[in-house]
Order: sequence, then structure tokens, then C-alpha cells
Amino acid sequence: MTESKALRALREAIVLEHMESQNDHDFDTSLTTFPRPRYEIMASGQVLDGVDEVRAYWQRTRAAFPDQRTLVVDVHHADDAVVVEFELQGTHLGSLTGEEVTGRAFKVRMVGFFLFDKDVLVCQRVYGDTATVMAQLGMLDVPETF
Repeated sequence: MTESKALRALREAIVLEHMESQNDHDFDTSLTTFPRPRYEIMASGQVLDGVDEVRAYWQRTRAAFPDQRTLVVDVHHADDAVVVEFELQGTHLGSLTGEEVTGRAFKVRMVGFFLFDKDVLVCQRVYGDTATVMAQLGMLDVPETF
């Protein structure tokens, strides 16, 4: 295996371990996939930097959506990233920001950019459609067509 293919395989293994351990709520394992955890949530503009902020984010989101999980749709490789298209799913069973709990489920397609410095994961940048999630949870009226 060439060095390039080996690096791609290693990066992909890190990303998949990161995502699978979150599905299992094994946040200790998720945190070990990068030396300084950093999340950038593009839809909200949130930047979560460091173990405490990232762990608190995961705990908040899993309190609101205890069955939250990701299903990998496709994986792509770039020079300094692994790009994952995934389906995010969950059921609204707790309040995230003080909103009334709906008990409804959501399913939305998203993209995560897992940014690397050589073989070290340095950031996960997530792009997603919050309006679709809110509409599926019954928190936003969205017309069928625009």
C-alpha cells in the first residue's frame, strides 16, 4: 500500500471510529480521536474548542435527542480532510434550548468535514439544514415548495 493510500485509510478509520463511538455514546473514545477536540457547527456559528466544550455539547444534544445517531452515506477524501455525507437521526425527547418537547423524530442529510494535519484530526466542521430538522419536529412551518 502506498503512503498516500495508507494515510487515507488511517484517516478514514479515525473518522469512522469517531462517528461510531458517538452513536454508542462512548464519548471518551470519541475524544481520543483528536488531541484537542474542535467542532465548528456552521448552521449556528458555534465553535466548540477543547474537551470540556465538546463533551458538554454532546451531552446537551443527547439529553434532547437520546437516540441521536449518524448513518454514513458516503466517504470522500481530500488533501487535508475526510468528507462524510451522513444522515443524522433522532427523536426530540428533551429540551435543547428551553423549547417544548415534541416527541417527534427527524432525519436530515448532512456533511461533515473532518480536517487533518497529516494523520491528526484537528477539527470537525459540520454543515446541516436546521430548518428541515425544525420542520420535522413541528417547530417551523415550511411550505412544500418555494
